[in-house]
Amino acid sequence: MSEFNFKQFHIRSMNASSAEERASINQELKDLYASLSPEDQKEFNAQLQTFLVKEMGRLRSDYEAIKGGMQE
Repeated sequence: MSEFNFKQFHIRSMNASSAEERASINQELKDLYASLSPEDQKEFNAQLQTFLVKEMGRLRSDYEAIKGGMQE
C-alpha cells in the first residue's frame, strides 16, 4: 500500500503564484492517479477522502474560532 502525500500537493497549490501553476499541480496529481493500478487508485481515493474530511474539519474549526472571536 502506498502512502500519498496530499498535504504536499495542497500546500504547493495554495502557494502557487498563478492559475497556470495551480493547474499544473492539479495535472501532476491527475497524472499520478492515472499511473496507478486499479487497487492503488482505490487506496488513493480513500486516502484523498480522508485528507479532505480532515482539512474541511480543520477549516470549519478555524472558521468557528474566528467567528467566535469576532462576536466577543
